[in-house]
Amino acid sequence: MVHELAIVNDRQPGDTIVRVAVNEDYQQDQVVNVEPLSVKRFKNVVRQVYDYSCGSAALTTLLDYYLGRNFQERQVMEGLLRFGETERIVQRRGFSLLDMKRLVTALGHPSGGFKAEEEDLIALDHPAIAPIHYAGFKHFIVIRSVYEGRVYVADPALGNISFTLPRFLEIWDNNVLFIVFPNGHKPATGLELHEEDMRFVSDYIIAENTFREFPEFQIRSEHTISNQIYAMKDNAQTSFGPKLDADGKAVRNEDGNIVYEVLVETKADGADPDDFNTYVATDRSDVIEKHLRFRRK
Repeated sequence: MVHELAIVNDRQPGDTIVRVAVNEDYQQDQVVNVEPLSVKRFKNVVRQVYDYSCGSAALTTLLDYYLGRNFQERQVMEGLLRFGETERIVQRRGFSLLDMKRLVTALGHPSGGFKAEEEDLIALDHPAIAPIHYAGFKHFIVIRSVYEGRVYVADPALGNISFTLPRFLEIWDNNVLFIVFPNGHKPATGLELHEEDMRFVSDYIIAENTFREFPEFQIRSEHTISNQIYAMKDNAQTSFGPKLDADGKAVRNEDGNIVYEVLVETKADGADPDDFNTYVATDRSDVIEKHLRFRRK
């Protein structure tokens, strides 16, 4: 019994202790394995080692997790240098789709580069490498799938991420797709979508919460300068909002639409001069509303 009690099992990386039912008679500790976000984000994605190696990392991701090969990025880089246009690779410090095609052909896989449109992207049934122009850089990513208006990609620099379809069409470089076919073999499933891959925060939710938390993000620099100049003058506070009746309800026209009006307040009306001539957001948490405050002539 003493021997058994003395044995402590080795913990795996990511194991942590969670105490259940704290302050209760039946509280207990459980070992839970927590996978770091950095590991989860790059699951089945080969992370590029060098700034210029996104092409080799993207190709390695496709070879390993779709075609079932077992390569390291270094091996793929050496293969691209051997079968590709070596002088041009050194000159531009990066790999091209032609270099990739020559290597996969040497490995026995048929492949092809295609000029595609939005409809082709939606109907895509193979993972494909695509060039994008993003954040000021040209980059290679692997398109995993297009599902319900979002493009899910394996990015050698950022991991598993997604774009809205309109946003991806904006950054898609020359609408090119490079597809490598399994050549009769059953493809691996490493790049297939899973439920956890489709969890994302919508862009408009991020924008709304940002503007509510940091209303100064809505103020342009030229407006900030104007605010400082006009704040020293005899001003009025003006806002644009719904017209209200005596009961405080919004007035509607014959078509049922809300009627809006310009409201002007001066010092005599009790307006705070510190609020004159500034661009601000309302304090209401359920709506984002901009008020324009400007100089009264």
